[in-house]
Amino acid sequence: MSSSLIRHDVLPVGVGYLLVMGALALGLRLSRRGGDQAPAGDAGRPEGGRAAGWLRLARRYAGTAIGGYLLLMAVVILYYYGVARVGGAFIESAFTGCALLIALTTPVYALASWLTAGRRDRAARRRGQASRRPAPPAP
Repeated sequence: MSSSLIRHDVLPVGVGYLLVMGALALGLRLSRRGGDQAPAGDAGRPEGGRAAGWLRLARRYAGTAIGGYLLLMAVVILYYYGVARVGGAFIESAFTGCALLIALTTPVYALASWLTAGRRDRAARRRGQASRRPAPPAP
């Protein structure tokens, strides 16, 4: 392999790979540590009820979105300066376009989470009502 190929193609891809794997390893380590889990209250709900669950979900989503955005921007900058060297508006467009995508998907994600939680609560109530029904009389 020529040194030009290594310097312009292999090295940026290798650095990007190491950044992605490092971010995944950090996320795995943080999820296994479990430091953000609240103690369980009645019926497996965290102390503070539903509000604490939604706050924890929002915090986790914000951390994931911000961390993913920063990682993507690092990859874009490495690609721009290491491989492509395209026009100057590329970096600005990448930063604003990705931020816009996150801003557009956040309400959709929140709505989907709310609908899923509502469906799960209705199913749990139905199961609870079914277990409280009196047993049919024995023949």
